[in-house]
Amino acid sequence: MEPADIAIPILPSRSLENTLSFYRRLGFDGCTAGPGYAIVTRGSLEIHFFLHTEIQPVASFAGCYLRVADVDTLYFAFSEAKLPPHGIPRMDRVEDKPWGMREFAVIDDDGNLLRIGQLLKPDAA
Repeated sequence: MEPADIAIPILPSRSLENTLSFYRRLGFDGCTAGPGYAIVTRGSLEIHFFLHTEIQPVASFAGCYLRVADVDTLYFAFSEAKLPPHGIPRMDRVEDKPWGMREFAVIDDDGNLLRIGQLLKPDAA
């Protein structure tokens, strides 16, 4: 059954072909959904992309937060892509944050920020 209410990010892409290739490295399935548009999915996660050839990755403000049930499993799966810890693209380490989330971040080839996390148990924050 599909959820009644859901928010899906729509992020810019300089090249939909390159974007799909990048997200496939992270284990997403992807497809183009029409001229200038693409969608990637991984389980219940879904991200949309629109073609924006003028985006400058180092100046991008685009991003989203993906809340998941098991951030550590997703972190280890994404680690298989061997993204560096600095530059663009990159992936940082998973860690507990003072705002009550356990999370990590990925910056894709276009400078889009994906912050991925789960709620910490109330006594762990």
